[in-house]
Amino acid sequence: MRITIILFASLVLMTNAKAQSKIIPLYNGASPGTENLTYSEKITADSNLVYNVSHPTLTVYSPDPNIANGTAVIVCPGGGFYIHAIKVEGTEVADYLIKKGITVFLLKYRLGQSMTDKPGEELGAAMQKKDFEEKIKPLIPFAIADGHAAIQYVRAHAAEYKIAPNRIGIIGFSAGGTVTACSAFNYSADNRPDFVAPIYAYVPAYLRGNIAMDAPPIFLVAASDDPLGLATHSVEVYNSWLNTKHSAELHLYTNGGHGFGMRKQNIPTDAWIDRFAEWLGFLGMMKPIDPKVAAHIESQEKLNQYMADLLKKDWANIGFYEKENSQIPPPAPGEKRVVFMGNSITQVWRGWNGNPLLEMIKGLGDSAFFVGRPYYDRGIGGQTTGQMLVRFREDVINLKPAVVVIMAGINDIAENNGPSKLEDVFGNIVSMAELAKLNHIQVVLSSVMPAYNFPWRPSIDPKPSIKSLNEMIRNYCDKNDIVYLDYFTAMADERKGLPQSLSLDGVHPNLAGYKIMEPLAEKAIDKAFKKAIR
Repeated sequence: MRITIILFASLVLMTNAKAQSKIIPLYNGASPGTENLTYSEKITADSNLVYNVSHPTLTVYSPDPNIANGTAVIVCPGGGFYIHAIKVEGTEVADYLIKKGITVFLLKYRLGQSMTDKPGEELGAAMQKKDFEEKIKPLIPFAIADGHAAIQYVRAHAAEYKIAPNRIGIIGFSAGGTVTACSAFNYSADNRPDFVAPIYAYVPAYLRGNIAMDAPPIFLVAASDDPLGLATHSVEVYNSWLNTKHSAELHLYTNGGHGFGMRKQNIPTDAWIDRFAEWLGFLGMMKPIDPKVAAHIESQEKLNQYMADLLKKDWANIGFYEKENSQIPPPAPGEKRVVFMGNSITQVWRGWNGNPLLEMIKGLGDSAFFVGRPYYDRGIGGQTTGQMLVRFREDVINLKPAVVVIMAGINDIAENNGPSKLEDVFGNIVSMAELAKLNHIQVVLSSVMPAYNFPWRPSIDPKPSIKSLNEMIRNYCDKNDIVYLDYFTAMADERKGLPQSLSLDGVHPNLAGYKIMEPLAEKAIDKAFKKAIR
């Protein structure tokens, strides 16, 4: 729950690229020029390759509406015009881009027919033959036509997908790079791309047309050690753009080979797509067209700076509650004092004490829950278990509560302070529990709350780690006679996430969520007090 993004509780749970909204036939009826093709699309058993495409389609991957920036990218996988490398050059690219707020249209353009059920091996053998380039020449015009048709479709339906008609681009790999690069030639107003990104593309001289006066900006990527010798194609296209005074950017890596796509090789090519996103930002394509989304981002940036300045002074934020703590008297005889130790879920529960930077989330929690009770909220947004452990004496032990309710761990899973081992996260929680017990404080350990995704860390899938950490906490509680407070079971939906009805951002509860949590907390606290009496 990194405070820098979540405090204003505005971003809704982001959609994974696997959850595409729909598949659209590119043409009504038979595909122009290949009306007699009868073979049907297939996918390999490992789902990595699609082949035998005679009826091209677009698959739509939509970002969450609250982060959508109004830009669309058509993604064209490669594969020698006989296969589509549908994962590493398709769905994984879509997954990255939708998390940047971009609407993605994955294009399966027309391919030649594979004669076996091992299309990858078949293509590899065919590429070793001298006549391969001549063999694919008849296929290329149809694939390029599909690229132009895809752009035309997206522009015609821009309003439907809430995208700007002048922010429609195309990216492609290898053969898909051919489709991409050639979409920047011989276009009409309806099918002109607003930007193009051929990645290790096959663009021989005979496919390059005249560069028009309004040619789109181009972003090229290749590796010098490409075994197909295609790096020179990218260089030549780049030079032609420069020579005609058009915007161009080229990233030519020393190593990477051919077909690296989204594959991680622990070399600089792994980050090419980050450079692509930066380039889109430079073009103004990442700025949301919706003023509400833009306002959220501006608020997020202010909070980023606020927290960065704060953490420079005090990493664990020991001083955050110093003034409040100094005003709390020792507990009265028989007082059932409780301290809630946690992160922003705990902090939002009570509210933010009028901090002007955080007024936007005012009313999200339920401050009434704390009124008239000796309950003290000591949550600090964005904190990891290590930070909580450091301030545990100041914010818990020194207040001398009878019970402490500890909710921690989700920010460690989100890597707010960098990667950490789950065992170390659990160890920090155990250390807080042991410190409390040594000081005669009864302990309630809360489950980690459900989260399907982290808006501020979209590359992380939190669900497996949340499940494992909750099992560790529950087992520790069972073995050590500690109360386990299970929020997760009560609040998780079928995706193991926090439903929108209980949250505004997929991570933090709204008022309805806190109303579910409160009786569970009360029951756990009562149980802990009974243990103290035993």
